[in-house]
Amino acid sequence: MPIDQLDTTSSSAGGSRLDRLVLVWRAKALLFLGMRGAAKAVFLELLKRWPDDVLALNSLAYDAIQSRHPAIALGYYARVLKLQPEVSNAHFNHAFVAEELGQTEVAEQGFRAALRIEEKMDRAWYGLGLVLVRQGRLDEALVALKRNTSLQPMSPFGWYQMARVHVDLQQPEEARAVILHLKGFEPKVAAQLERETGLKVTSLV
Repeated sequence: MPIDQLDTTSSSAGGSRLDRLVLVWRAKALLFLGMRGAAKAVFLELLKRWPDDVLALNSLAYDAIQSRHPAIALGYYARVLKLQPEVSNAHFNHAFVAEELGQTEVAEQGFRAALRIEEKMDRAWYGLGLVLVRQGRLDEALVALKRNTSLQPMSPFGWYQMARVHVDLQQPEEARAVILHLKGFEPKVAAQLERETGLKVTSLV
């Protein structure tokens, strides 16, 4: 809809719709120019006037993560989750930061909620796998990591974690098979696993 056709008279507690759009555009422009501090100030103003603005909440949460303030990020993501309980990314983002803070039960619930909405969200399977490893539930972690690698077969992260879990479960042959598989497309990761686990794997080629 062209700007001259926008309903600029409709308002909320924060002002007109056009006021809100102007702030959003300004914040995006500042981000594009790499002016994170100025963009953050605009997002804070946007959130002050429209507390339910999901873009501002997500942007401020991301800024908090980049600034190494995960507890602040978790608060913003919790507000997003209340506004968008049907969105898989809302659950994932909240779970991701909860896991970073060591809140493994909250993280597990969040990753599982994301997967109920989007079963093929590979990064949620990976996150769930990491949480289950931290909880010592290695057999369950292995299931989650296998789902991750089936969805992202060329990403080394799930394979790496899977090999480590096999080692922890005292399954060296399974770990060797994973390392051998990694040699085919991520030889540096395979070599790292060999150093870390003490398992030596000779390529068949």
